[in-house]
Amino acid sequence: MKPFRDMRLAEAFRIALSAPDDFEGWRDAARRMIRADVPPDRIVWESPVDQSADLFAQGSRRLPSPPVDAPQPRASKSFVQYAQSVILHSDSERFSLLYRMLWRLQAKPRLMEDKADADVRAMEDLARQVRRDIHKMRAFVRFRVVEGDAGEHYVAWFEPDHHILRANAGFFVRRFTTMHWSILTPRGTLHWDGEVLQEGPPATRADAPSGDPIEALWRQYYASIFNPARLKVGAMLKEMPRKYWKNMPEAALIPELIAGAQAREAKMVEAGEQDFGEQPQSLAAVGEAILACRRCEIGCNGTRAVMGEGGQGAALMIVGEQPGDSEEAQGRPFVGPAGQLLRAHLQDAGIGVDRSYVTNAVKHFKFTRTAKRRLHQTPTAKEIDVCRWWLDGERALVRPRIVLALGASAARGILGKTVSVQKARGVPNLLDDGSELWITTHPSYLLRLEDHARADEETRFANDLRNVAARLSELSGQG
Repeated sequence: MKPFRDMRLAEAFRIALSAPDDFEGWRDAARRMIRADVPPDRIVWESPVDQSADLFAQGSRRLPSPPVDAPQPRASKSFVQYAQSVILHSDSERFSLLYRMLWRLQAKPRLMEDKADADVRAMEDLARQVRRDIHKMRAFVRFRVVEGDAGEHYVAWFEPDHHILRANAGFFVRRFTTMHWSILTPRGTLHWDGEVLQEGPPATRADAPSGDPIEALWRQYYASIFNPARLKVGAMLKEMPRKYWKNMPEAALIPELIAGAQAREAKMVEAGEQDFGEQPQSLAAVGEAILACRRCEIGCNGTRAVMGEGGQGAALMIVGEQPGDSEEAQGRPFVGPAGQLLRAHLQDAGIGVDRSYVTNAVKHFKFTRTAKRRLHQTPTAKEIDVCRWWLDGERALVRPRIVLALGASAARGILGKTVSVQKARGVPNLLDDGSELWITTHPSYLLRLEDHARADEETRFANDLRNVAARLSELSGQG
């Protein structure tokens, strides 16, 4: 049973919303109650799906009318944006949380900036779970074709954790405009006939078809693009939880593909370790040679190669993944946003970038072109392995005492195998030439993070660089 509640709840106002994702209904009612000066503990919110009837609340009461001169409620843009996501969550207390926050915002307009506040953190957590559920639906919905009197109709089954069906409708209409399709879920259904989108009642798994001939082609395609060198089982399960596998035809291949990944990676590494002849005998010769390199598809994409920067004898060699748009344009490594962040952190750690050798595992810029700019694409394991020829040549000439690899691609360029950055970071690895390899994240990864996640990761990145700086100092003292 619920614990005893203040008997004032016996006089609570019940507000019934028309749908579990009824943001407009909640907003209109919340504004009215704020203007009528009704505190959060005097309201019971209900929706048709997740009714949370309070045992101590009486029948419906007529909602109060606010005074004519009552001011309009104040709410920051940040609150409204979060509220639109939070309202989609399946937590039955979400309406009360949002009203409590709106009530508090009247006295503290900047409350959303207080990341230590429990209600603010709760909103952010719920919104994050909703965004993740929306992403999962867009990624893991699989349509199966059904033949009918009107022609082909595509049907998909999905089990969302939250009330995201209507919020995701526009995405599927835009993406599959020319198809006739239905998406069936336990929370409701969507039906698109090429012109009109209709909503329907909840469905069951039995209402959806079990398979079609196209799935064999899809499984063949999935197996062909599976890259064992970039396999991270933990990350894969985090991004594609097992609960979605039963609705995805390609999921039946995953156990077999994982089992054979190491063998396939070994073959890929072997294929990449080619003998291209005698290594250039100077850094200048390496620079001239990579300009003409066409040994992989990246070298043939029309961009110019970007040589490393620094002198022979540098104690520290810093290796990134590949040049970006700014680097390719200027012909110098790490001059773009990620490079600026790296240089700032190096300076804070006491590492002189002018006394280091800075380069990349891959010498050309791999990208995909959009209407406005060129977007970075991650090089494949084979492309990294082919380019090891040049990176090994640079290492042999520079002869650094420490190599700092920024990210998984850089680490592979040094080691010839894929490693987990998070597991390998902060611990030196002795290389066969006597130098030490230290691994950390790439600064571009930090730029993609937000808020607390970025702050936490930047702290770890800074600590990694300080450890490298301390080790450089030790080695310098040893002569």
